[in-house]
Amino acid sequence: MCTITANCSKEHVSELPYYNSPDFTPHWLNGNESESIHKVASFSFTSQDGEIVTDKSLSGKIYLANFFFTTCPGICPTMTKNLLKVQEKFNKDNEVQLISYSVMPWVDSVSNLKNYEKAFNISGRKWHLVTGSTKEIYELARKSYFAEEEAGFNSDSTEFLHTEHILLVDKKGHLRGVYNGTLPLEIERIIDDINILKKEL
Repeated sequence: MCTITANCSKEHVSELPYYNSPDFTPHWLNGNESESIHKVASFSFTSQDGEIVTDKSLSGKIYLANFFFTTCPGICPTMTKNLLKVQEKFNKDNEVQLISYSVMPWVDSVSNLKNYEKAFNISGRKWHLVTGSTKEIYELARKSYFAEEEAGFNSDSTEFLHTEHILLVDKKGHLRGVYNGTLPLEIERIIDDINILKKEL
């Protein structure tokens, strides 16, 4: 493992691991292997402002991803309120973004997402609430973000997706952190980890 104190080139120094599998086994780079590390797949969905948001929209950004639905009575509002602390912390930092994918896109229209934005005082320029194809969202969640504890779902699984996971993604689309979004202490850890990624070469 290459650490800050190790005798290795600076471009490979990292304090945060990479995650390549649903069991979230941490992996540290050993040499120039970043291109072979798991990345979030390409996607294209519609935001609360009716705009198309893609993986390219977030390219070169550090971002947090989670999964929610606007009528959720339990963990979703808790996660949203906790993530507002991240929004506030990095409010003027264009390098840091958030994206929340609806897991009930058949209910969460653009107007419903916009109402949710207003209800929670979400900043649309920093935080994308997106809706689109159920199949595509679920496949992205399970195959790219490893969003659930259980592994092995088929890409066309119709089993409802509901998770408290928040995923941290670096500027190149690699998964670098997983957190329980219902816990305030985890939000503090997210903020610390974002600051680590901002310093990463």
